[in-house]
Amino acid sequence: MEKQLLESSEERTFQYQDSLPSLPVPPLDESLSKYLDAVKPFLNQEEYQRTEDIVKKFENGIGKELHQKLLERAKMRRNWLEDWWLNVAYLDLRISTQILCNMGGPGPYIEHYWPPKEGTQIDRACINIWHTLKYWDLLRAEKVAIERSGNTVLDMNQFRMLFCTCKIPGLTRDSLSNYFKTEAEGECPSHLIVLCRGRVFAFDAMHEGSMLTPPEIFRQLRYIQERCYSEPDGPGLAALTSNERTKWAELREYLIHLDPKNLTLLEKIQRSLFVVGLDDYSPHATPEDYTELTRLGLAGDPTVRWGDKSYNCIFFSNGTSSAFCDHSPFDAMALITMLAYADKKIVENEGKWKGSDNVRDIPRPEELVFTVDSKIMNEIGHTKELYYKKVSDLQLVSYAFTSFGKALIRKRKLHPDTFVQLALQLAYYKCHGRPGCCYETAMTRRFYHGRTETIRSCTVEAVEWCKSMLDPSESNYQRLQLMHKAFAKHNKLRKECENGRGFDRHLLGLLLIAQEQGLPVPDLYGDKAFTASGGGGNFVLSTSLTGYTRFSGSAVPMVQHGYGFFYSIRDDRIVTTCSSWKSCPETDAEVLCRTVFQCFHDVLQLTLTAQL
Repeated sequence: MEKQLLESSEERTFQYQDSLPSLPVPPLDESLSKYLDAVKPFLNQEEYQRTEDIVKKFENGIGKELHQKLLERAKMRRNWLEDWWLNVAYLDLRISTQILCNMGGPGPYIEHYWPPKEGTQIDRACINIWHTLKYWDLLRAEKVAIERSGNTVLDMNQFRMLFCTCKIPGLTRDSLSNYFKTEAEGECPSHLIVLCRGRVFAFDAMHEGSMLTPPEIFRQLRYIQERCYSEPDGPGLAALTSNERTKWAELREYLIHLDPKNLTLLEKIQRSLFVVGLDDYSPHATPEDYTELTRLGLAGDPTVRWGDKSYNCIFFSNGTSSAFCDHSPFDAMALITMLAYADKKIVENEGKWKGSDNVRDIPRPEELVFTVDSKIMNEIGHTKELYYKKVSDLQLVSYAFTSFGKALIRKRKLHPDTFVQLALQLAYYKCHGRPGCCYETAMTRRFYHGRTETIRSCTVEAVEWCKSMLDPSESNYQRLQLMHKAFAKHNKLRKECENGRGFDRHLLGLLLIAQEQGLPVPDLYGDKAFTASGGGGNFVLSTSLTGYTRFSGSAVPMVQHGYGFFYSIRDDRIVTTCSSWKSCPETDAEVLCRTVFQCFHDVLQLTLTAQL
């Protein structure tokens, strides 16, 4: 009895997974009325009337039938969306997902113990890797704290995907392989992959049942680096992961036919804990300007990252670093939780290793030497050319706004995330003279295997407020009233989305049911309003809050004429990363970012002046 009490007094990471509620299907009328409200800013009176008729027809006709079928599907599974979402949002895509879907983010260690400094690359890498391995160890022992929103337990399933996870390209659909196991479940792979100068190495992070220490990891990395620096570069096979998916699937098949040993090597990469990239670049980085580090982390050398791995940690020559991840297995918050753990430990230990310098007699890293021929070598060259052509079109800025942060915003009794979203709406309106349809990620992790829902930030209320801010005849009192309405609306939407009462995933579910049944696509999805308001992946502003930690993230825009906008909110600053495509003449990430900073001041100023 006593033993039982001891065991149960500490929560296990995955212990509540089976008791989480199923993902609900919202009522049809509720979703459709929210949809109508969301399309209003993008339509004139006549267009809106037409859309309203289409929606009414859908609600009383085919929509009702599809909704019934969706409810039936939801009875059979705990998350009716899970498989669909994984396929439609990620695995069915045939584009280069590495460039267009992956996410990355700079290591904020430059702000404390690790400012950029040549000659520190592997000193820092071995400490960073070690803390990440400690997290893997905690996760295997189910000692990672369960996350909660208030008192509500959140789904922890995404944490299983941080390690030993890889996407495998398929001719028509990719698949996701996850080899992670907790201690209770059995053996888990424990080796790391290191990419350096076009070559691939592997070594085990465990030796005789205990984890390698930083001095031991250092020895392994130094061995790899010394070999790579004194010998010719390797073929750079990792670059192939940046291809369009069907192309990469065909090349992978070709590699396997060339030599069955290649499959063994590919599987070794797939099963690995994560990938360590040693990059020769030395990106400029300061606490106020992460631009170059973020850009190289997201879209740098394609031979030092395996685009399909769930986690790549790239270490640059000057000791700066960046995370780079496939987006299909998890959303950014799981990764940030892990990175924040490592960051905390690095700070606690002043960026140093304070343990023993003793190095055991461990096996040297093994090189994974692929059998390649002239066709593969040509394909690697061609792939790199295409890759650099595409990423050279990416404009990306990452700046810290340092005038104020969460502390002052909360003092004004405003929600910090809503504050940023509304400032962004105002900035887009100022730059483009029209409302910008906007996707903000909401987390649905209070449900079993929940991932995300779309908060559509460009509300009627937000647009009314933006107009008032640009109208010199409006009084500050009136502007403030409109601002409070816009804030209240956004806060309401966020809450609904987190509680499974958004409408975007519901509408997607109804469309997929129609497709599965071989029915024609309902008019609602072919209507101009659907695309103009962002539906079907057409959001001009693709945004995400990466939380209230030191970690910020980045991704490319969702559409050619759009922006990616990601931000982390700290007590004294807001770190923003904005991306756009240079080939689009009307977007400019630098201008939008600077305008957002101006709008932060405008919003705060408004709350102050209106009180006078």
